[in-house]
Amino acid sequence: MPIALFVLGLTVFSLGTTEFMIAGLLPELSGSFGVSLPQAGLLISLFALGVVLGAPLITAATTRVPRKTALVVLLVVFVVGEVIAAAAPSFGVLMAARVVTAVAHGSFFGIGAVVAANLVEPAKRARAISIMFGGLTIATIAGVPLGTFVGQHFGWRATFLAVAVLGLIDLVGVVALVPHQPRAGHLGVRHELAAFRNPKVWLALGTTMLSQAALYTAYTYIAPLLTDVTGFSTGLVPPLLALFGIGTFLGSVLGGRFADRSLMGTLCAGLLLLAVMLGVFSLAAHSKPAMVVTLFLFGIGSFLINPALQTRVMNETEGAPTLASTSNISAFNVGNALGPWLGGIGISAGAGLLSPSWIGAGLAVASLVVALAAVGLDRRGDTRTGEEVDNDAGRAGELVEGGR
Repeated sequence: MPIALFVLGLTVFSLGTTEFMIAGLLPELSGSFGVSLPQAGLLISLFALGVVLGAPLITAATTRVPRKTALVVLLVVFVVGEVIAAAAPSFGVLMAARVVTAVAHGSFFGIGAVVAANLVEPAKRARAISIMFGGLTIATIAGVPLGTFVGQHFGWRATFLAVAVLGLIDLVGVVALVPHQPRAGHLGVRHELAAFRNPKVWLALGTTMLSQAALYTAYTYIAPLLTDVTGFSTGLVPPLLALFGIGTFLGSVLGGRFADRSLMGTLCAGLLLLAVMLGVFSLAAHSKPAMVVTLFLFGIGSFLINPALQTRVMNETEGAPTLASTSNISAFNVGNALGPWLGGIGISAGAGLLSPSWIGAGLAVASLVVALAAVGLDRRGDTRTGEEVDNDAGRAGELVEGGR
């Protein structure tokens, strides 16, 4: 695999660390600015909002910019955002810096996935994306705990500065090692938007949103489930979450390999595993050994689907994948925001700490149904006559010729 893929993975590690480290720094941020914990939690919500709304707009505005140039500019914005956050004199400035960082974060993920896929032959696209997104799983295993440790011992500002330094290293790596790629779409924004006429693109985005909502409905409340229901001590929660993180890394690696062989088969199998594991939580929650195994398999199922989710969107928008790829990152974040809210509804209704797992299982099943609907459309498309295929190819050729 090209070294540029690992540079992109290192960059995603930095991006993932800054996205998730806030959860571990909330007490320090709350005390530093004299705000409540829920107010400090807005730093997480606004980050997700910045990705959902800002990233597609920035990506659309840069469709005529060479992809490597776009990545370099986004990394510069990311580093500047981290430096501003580290020096923020007020909570409002910190919130603004987080939004700026989020927009760069989401756009980089979307454009970077297209760059990663183009670095290898089509048969290895999913594996290439899994290497890039592997940086995100390593961030959950190592980056976030280290960021929390730095923040607790040297102050939260030091954590942001450390991530800014990582961002500078990433910037040098991208400039030096990521090869130049052509403009994201020589036909412009209208051509990118035309990809959304394909119903399978919307099914792919819906699958992403529902699957991530399923994951975060349960994962958000996993710590109290482990302590209050299973009976683990508080001190064992970090290593148990690290075990989940190892599962996500393994799932991402396996997902990339399997998706290159059978993309939709891997996606459906991963969603089924995710749904089953979420359902098994209710049975395993009262047994410590069973919960350890279930948590590890939950991590595998959660990230086994990610390479297939991203590759599916790009495959359905061949020739104009950049905006759709970034929109898929937005779909991830919509699910990330929706899941904790739905899980909280179950707990608030008095259904207990196991209710998020059941809600998550239902969302995973819904995501599987949407994916199977896409499989059905694929099979209907495969039954087209040779004349229809030739006509479509001719129209595609005319489109390309017309855009030159």
